[in-house]
Amino acid sequence: GLESSTGESQSSRSIRNQIKEMIDNEDPKKPLSDQRIADMLKTQGLRIARRTVTKYREQMKILPTNMRRQT
Repeated sequence: GLESSTGESQSSRSIRNQIKEMIDNEDPKKPLSDQRIADMLKTQGLRIARRTVTKYREQMKILPTNMRRQT
């Protein structure tokens, strides 16, 4: 698991669930970038790299930002 700023261990499954929830609730005209998701998780006390967000997103078969954007 990953460690939060409070020192608690956070399972990758729960982090993937948070990422999925963020993407499910995003504005389709302005989808969240992987970096923005990483920044939002950081404000919740989770230190996670953008490339880790990308890896989890790809594992869940979620398209990248430019392919999720709807006009």
